[in-house]
Amino acid sequence: MRAADVGDPVMGRLVSQYGAQAAVEAIRERALPQEFVAKEAQRGEDALRRGQEPAKPSMPQTGHQYDQQPQAARQTPQAHEGRQITQDRQYQRPRPDLTARLNAWHARLAAANPAADLEAGEKAGARLIIPGSPEWPTQLDQLGPGRPLGLWLHGSADLRFSCLKSVAVVGARAATSYGNHIAAEFGVGLSEAGWTVVSGGAYGVDGAAHRGALAADSPTVAVLACGADVCYPAGHDTLFAAVRDQGVVVSECPPGVHPTRARFLIRNRLIAALSRGTVVVEAALRSGALNTATHALSLNRHLAAVPGPITSGMSAGCHRLLRERKAICVTSPEEMIDLVGVIGDDLARQARAPAVPRDKLNEPTRKVLDAIPTRGGAGPASIAVAAGVSLDAALSALGGLAAAGYIERATNGWRLRKESASYRKAPDSAFLEPPSTPEPAPLDDPPSPEDADPPHEMAPATWEDYR
Repeated sequence: MRAADVGDPVMGRLVSQYGAQAAVEAIRERALPQEFVAKEAQRGEDALRRGQEPAKPSMPQTGHQYDQQPQAARQTPQAHEGRQITQDRQYQRPRPDLTARLNAWHARLAAANPAADLEAGEKAGARLIIPGSPEWPTQLDQLGPGRPLGLWLHGSADLRFSCLKSVAVVGARAATSYGNHIAAEFGVGLSEAGWTVVSGGAYGVDGAAHRGALAADSPTVAVLACGADVCYPAGHDTLFAAVRDQGVVVSECPPGVHPTRARFLIRNRLIAALSRGTVVVEAALRSGALNTATHALSLNRHLAAVPGPITSGMSAGCHRLLRERKAICVTSPEEMIDLVGVIGDDLARQARAPAVPRDKLNEPTRKVLDAIPTRGGAGPASIAVAAGVSLDAALSALGGLAAAGYIERATNGWRLRKESASYRKAPDSAFLEPPSTPEPAPLDDPPSPEDADPPHEMAPATWEDYR
């Protein structure tokens, strides 16, 4: 881990084929196995051959276009051939120089002090796990040669158990108030549902997601681009302390290693690999969160994005993912769980439109109610004509509506009651449970005045008064 850069695929292939001990001995002796050298050379030749394929022009030039070119741009066949050779050289990729890489490994290994690393990690409270350890998350094996050689963990939570049901919440460092609010909401919602939040511990969306998970008293995983004993960013020292108490801090860098730009981008593959799916809350067109999204797609993980204001540049990356159909649109933690969860067990509740009391009325009664004026008044005959129903149906509906308190008598007929002119929305729970307070029953068969008490002193007592 000291000898190679994090995520070095060549070192990963060497360790996977010959084991860590044999790899260390080969580096110390500066003699890699001949079979490994041959395979790497063949790999480089294959990559070079693929890279030499010339790009096909999207649209061939016509004679008219050629004539419009300046004289300096017109080339002879010999000049065109020379330009083609130059282009072919630009397509070439440098072959992997195993000698230079081996020398770098040897120099770093000679300067390394593994015993001091273990002592420093133990002093800081961190522990080292490697592939095969009980706490090692097996989903990291899908990274192939880019799988970390080992992980330093600092915290009370078990990494493997925490990542069995986990979601990565990533986004911009310079997040807006909208992004911070949504990230915290996802952190709380996912944690309350039993899902672990995985993020990078950075400013903005990462920090808001971690705080949301901690507020729900659930473990959270912070993957760092530096040593587990290094606090970066420095302003998150309190946050990292809370994560260690309630979750776990993860790093593939040895103790004391400070972050670099390359390590941040390489670190993102671990965030995507540890979780079942990734949700991008906010991301500009050029953002590290989009790099995490690319890793999630390459690993065949679920990818989701939260839409934002179309005027916000911090949501432009999310909108591009949605427009290119690389990500699924999610607007709540329940929808994210529905995406990454078990089919049939983690379904999100179907959103329904708010209900109003008049939804329970039958069709003729609803037509009569719509025909009753708000001001003034109207007689039963005019109401029946406006509603397109018979006079008997209108009279029956008027009786039921009056008993239910929808309408009232006026000097010149019937009108809507003022408090029922605008209908209050029923709570969402009205679809699931009956309300605690009694409500008027559906007026499929409106009550007659003889069976219902008059709503007030102006209500008629007999059917003759309706006429």
